[in-house]
Amino acid sequence: MVRPLALTLGEPAGIGPDITLAAWLRRAELALPPFYLLGDPQFIKRRAKLLGLDVPIKVVEPAKAIATFARALPVVKLDLVITAEPGAPDATSAPAAIGSIDRAVADVLAGKAAAIVTNPVAKNVLYRAGFQDPGHTEYLARLSFEATGNPAWPVMMLWSPEVAVVPVTIHMPYKDVVQRLTRDLIFETGRVVAHDLAERFGIARPRLAVAGLNPHAGEDGTLGSEDASVVRPAVERLIADGIEARGPLAADSMFHESARKTYDAALCMYHDQALIPIKTLAFDHAVNVTLGLPFVRTSPDHGTAFDIAGTGKANPASLIAALRLAARLAASDAAKQRPTAAAQA
Repeated sequence: MVRPLALTLGEPAGIGPDITLAAWLRRAELALPPFYLLGDPQFIKRRAKLLGLDVPIKVVEPAKAIATFARALPVVKLDLVITAEPGAPDATSAPAAIGSIDRAVADVLAGKAAAIVTNPVAKNVLYRAGFQDPGHTEYLARLSFEATGNPAWPVMMLWSPEVAVVPVTIHMPYKDVVQRLTRDLIFETGRVVAHDLAERFGIARPRLAVAGLNPHAGEDGTLGSEDASVVRPAVERLIADGIEARGPLAADSMFHESARKTYDAALCMYHDQALIPIKTLAFDHAVNVTLGLPFVRTSPDHGTAFDIAGTGKANPASLIAALRLAARLAASDAAKQRPTAAAQA
């Protein structure tokens, strides 16, 4: 059964609504997979009018989204009213963003949606409203656990045709990285990455390149001991587990063209070590993929861009890439779950 993608609203005062409208307008030109947006249809109509976009809105349930997609933007109505203006989050922002995520997870776990694509949220807005999780990824993992009872080890991967990178530690001050970086964290992250590259991306034997923490991967201990005491044992454990992994490698020589051909994903020890190369190589079309969940989730690799919300300047390229990748990975999941002819006989 073909199912649509569930697209969350994200922060309503940001560019999520703008890029959603822009992507839908290019649906035929780009042969985009059908999706529905979770939100307040009147709010979406106001944003389309502000942007001067002729986008018909149709309130539907997920089952009707595919039939609607060609002629109107399908919107699954949430039980809330959104009043936030572009660039100005208000009291309706956090409930809208959270409610949209909640419904998307419920829909994908119920089999109503093939995968989830999330528009960007503003974590500071969520925190002020009492949001307890560090971010999108952790919240999705918690919702998954609450619904299924199965704990998840969520991993953030930034993917593009040029390079795929995984920050082992993510949103934390650099001064905290050394304390938080452990052998177990590197190993478990690498294990999830290798598993999902094989199962969802169809890479028979994924190759992982593991960056060192320190310059020159510690230079034999003269530039820090962590690469020898933490990173290398984790790599050895990955290898012992049957995973093709190399490291610790000097991060400054991992991302040129010939180096990138030797691996399928780079495990990086901290946020900027991963995000600087991918945003240099694929700024407009990189995709944030959450690995380790029982469903597919992708997202544009950018923020809410309050400064250009409502201006028509937002580029939908990353959202378009996220929609396409979500459909591709969901199709891979569905193919594995489909009974074979032998099993049906």
